[in-house]
Amino acid sequence: MNTTIITSIFLCLLIAVPAEGQDVPPSSGDPGEHLFSSRRFSVSTSYLSLMNFGEEKTNTHHYEVHIKYHLTPKDKIGIKAATWKLFAPMGIQFWEPEFLQEGSFFPGRLRESGIGVSYQRLLCGGLFASVEVLPLYKTYLDEGNNIVGHGFKLYTTAHLGYHFFLLDGAMFIEPQVHCNYWPIDTNVPPAFKEAENRRGNIFLFEPNIYLGFNL
Repeated sequence: MNTTIITSIFLCLLIAVPAEGQDVPPSSGDPGEHLFSSRRFSVSTSYLSLMNFGEEKTNTHHYEVHIKYHLTPKDKIGIKAATWKLFAPMGIQFWEPEFLQEGSFFPGRLRESGIGVSYQRLLCGGLFASVEVLPLYKTYLDEGNNIVGHGFKLYTTAHLGYHFFLLDGAMFIEPQVHCNYWPIDTNVPPAFKEAENRRGNIFLFEPNIYLGFNL
């Protein structure tokens, strides 16, 4: 998806949602206190799970789901399941000229799938920080969609965002920015390794929006 569209959606939510989104009773004090007493579980997904249309060449077929539990009014732990198909190395930054340029694409696709864990901490009001650790099983596909290799990646992310409550806390939106780091990445086939070697193992300042329900 064009990064200008992503950034525009992100900024619009940051501006518009505070005026209408904090639909939590004034008497509840800290928003986390209200949810902790009434809704311990949450289910959410990234907006990317809803964007799997458009040109196949750059369609990542991205799907993910998060199930979280309130340990305390400020602390959540969770399980994350995700899958996607990359058409280019993850390490190409938004501001680099090669981003979304066909010359930097893989000679095929990289499908990654896994189940991991997360921790989220409310810092002040709806402001939160979180970390996610996602072990990924990798399947490399050539341009004919034939499997040419398998590998393993340990994918970690650090997030900073804001939790906006909707409908008395039944729903929420979490605009956020995260930095992604994968310290382990094994068994890259030679045809893909050439593209990967030109990149690092970190992706900075990715904008994202989580949409979910508190249960």
